[in-house]
Amino acid sequence: MTHSLIVHLLRPRIRVLLAVTTVVFSCLLLNGSTQAQQGLPEALRNEFQAGVAAEKSGHLEEAEKDFLDVLQQGGNIAFVHHNLGTIYQQQGDHVRAIAEFREAIHLQPQLAPAHILLGASLMATHKIPDAIRELQRAVELAPREPSVHMELAKAYELSGAAFGVVKEYQILTALDPANPEYTYQLGRAYMNLSKWCIMEIRQRGPDSSRRYETLAEALMGQGQTERAIHFFQRAGHADPKLPGIHLALAQIYLQQNRPEDARREIEQELTLVPESVAAKALQQQIAAKH
Repeated sequence: MTHSLIVHLLRPRIRVLLAVTTVVFSCLLLNGSTQAQQGLPEALRNEFQAGVAAEKSGHLEEAEKDFLDVLQQGGNIAFVHHNLGTIYQQQGDHVRAIAEFREAIHLQPQLAPAHILLGASLMATHKIPDAIRELQRAVELAPREPSVHMELAKAYELSGAAFGVVKEYQILTALDPANPEYTYQLGRAYMNLSKWCIMEIRQRGPDSSRRYETLAEALMGQGQTERAIHFFQRAGHADPKLPGIHLALAQIYLQQNRPEDARREIEQELTLVPESVAAKALQQQIAAKH
């Protein structure tokens, strides 16, 4: 995935993420709270409040000027750098946003929103491993905040870490089981993990029984039954003791009205796994029909 495409895809996500962190961490961020101003000299608090109000109303250049003035006059606290970072992030200047978020974290390491938004800007600049580290830290600081897990899942997806994506959506569905989007994304993550596993099988064992089995299953899904039979047979030849292959062939032959072939395959399956409930049930179906 190219750098420009990543930036394009992340831009709307960053807008949503800014809105979410503003709501969830409103006591810490853009509301001029007492906590946010505790380290500010009295003379700078009005200017900081003006910057907060300008950012809320969408006057980003005015807000930037106010926050820079606060910093230049000695207001070197985490919240000022954080808010300035959000200005740059909204303007698409992720390099300067990263610098401000890093400074905010240096001054206040426990500031979870800074870690989250830093992760988003790092993703936008294609620094995926760094983004993952920041978002993992954000998860440690805010483990029940859905937006953190969603961003970490996106970072894992960009890095090709299919297991990581599944893990984050498992957490999200546990946090909110009724959310259909989380359930959908978890299903999508499982599908991508399956694709990744198949690719790994092809690379690591191009002549393995599992590779032929996955090819056969894919062909069955496409309605190419005869080709599927061929690859199931190749899977059986590659590993004669692999359970499930003869069962699959028996099912196909039964559907094709080939009772002797079906009977032969199911007997071989039961030789391998005599306790198989599915194989025994299919054997009864074959006997009943023929």
